[in-house]
Amino acid sequence: MESKNLRNIRVFIASPFFSEEQVDRVQRLENALMQNPYVSEIFSARFHQFPHLEFGSKEWRRTVFRNDLRNLRRADVLVGIRDFEGKYVDSGTSFEIGYAYAMQKPILLINEKNATMNLMLSDSLHAYFTRVEDVASYDFHRMPKAPYVGPVI
Repeated sequence: MESKNLRNIRVFIASPFFSEEQVDRVQRLENALMQNPYVSEIFSARFHQFPHLEFGSKEWRRTVFRNDLRNLRRADVLVGIRDFEGKYVDSGTSFEIGYAYAMQKPILLINEKNATMNLMLSDSLHAYFTRVEDVASYDFHRMPKAPYVGPVI
């Protein structure tokens, strides 16, 4: 018999949030995930910046780093936004994706900007989406695969 409460998946969001466009995209992702009937909890680093600590200080860096990794280890799945700053994917997002892969966590990647994918990202992911809103209806219990099909570098 299936439980009536389907919401038991913890999601770690890996995404930059340095520009208005990036904040808009991550907000749409947070909303989509909270609409998903399987998601019970999301961790979005933009809400965990410890404003009582001096930005950039050793204490702030250590606290943010440890908190992010603790929440990534707790998560069942990573949902990442592939976003470019200049020519490159955000380095923090790439680090979190690699860490999740090393921990054998499923990686769902969203690429709304339609740029050529680096094979280290394309071949590490479990499912690929071109719209943030698609995760609102994704079945996080069955975890259907949706591979990236396209050019790589």
